[in-house]
Amino acid sequence: MRGISKYKSRYLCVTIFIICLLARFAEYLLIETDKTVIGENVLHKVLGIIILAAVLKSLNLKWSDIGFKRSGFLSGILKGLLLGGVCFAISYGLELAVLALTGNPARLEIYISSFSLTGSPVKNTGLAFFVLCVLFNIVNVWMEEGIFRGLFIKLLSEEKGFMGANFLAAFLFGVWHIAMPLRSFIDGGMSFPSMVFMGIGYIILAGIMGVKWGLLYRMSGNIWIGLGDHLLNNTVATNMLHVVSQSGADELQIIRVMAAQIISFAVVGVIYYYITKRMNRQISARQNLKGGRR
Repeated sequence: MRGISKYKSRYLCVTIFIICLLARFAEYLLIETDKTVIGENVLHKVLGIIILAAVLKSLNLKWSDIGFKRSGFLSGILKGLLLGGVCFAISYGLELAVLALTGNPARLEIYISSFSLTGSPVKNTGLAFFVLCVLFNIVNVWMEEGIFRGLFIKLLSEEKGFMGANFLAAFLFGVWHIAMPLRSFIDGGMSFPSMVFMGIGYIILAGIMGVKWGLLYRMSGNIWIGLGDHLLNNTVATNMLHVVSQSGADELQIIRVMAAQIISFAVVGVIYYYITKRMNRQISARQNLKGGRR
């Protein structure tokens, strides 16, 4: 890290992002691994982990330097799962209530489907599908949290400070998600205006999620709470637990995810505010104490 300037850090982050984004587009638009028996676009995530490991080695950094610390692993994961579980319980309840009030009562069903903006008609209930879903999404969140929160925030903080680095990493994380509406447009499932609208929506939504996970990383000093919350979002809320009504499945899925993420963002934001405020008071008290001794 001593041998890399703040400007080189910025260019390194952009270069890593572009390489990973091109690999993502290649898999989403050309290979389409999620339409095969694998059922998930996981190849570019594996490539991302390999790139991350290579970058860490070249910078003489350890995985623990970007938040993958042994201490706090289990408690952090459980806290992340709890945060996501409570917030999604609320959003699922709201979704069921809205459907019931509009004369379209729905029920919850558990099955595996690939994430879709319009819902997937395929229902896989075999144990192997659930195991693969969890395993692939562990790879997914390991790569995304490692690069966007762990590496990018660490490198960019040298130049922009934590909040600047967190917002920039979150913006890149938002852009990262335009692959989904872009493919829907290319496949003919979405008009161009709808693609633009959904693309902007995904940048905002994923950006909010990115800022939240960055705050969790800052407060805890490790990646685990955000990774646990991220994992629950990707497995349960978008792949396992579905809302099925007479008119279809997961018609309000994007609203469900947005509601849960806004609620959890508000919770994390309030906690971060009060923790930061308390820390500033402690720093001020220490400075006043030192001044009094003089």
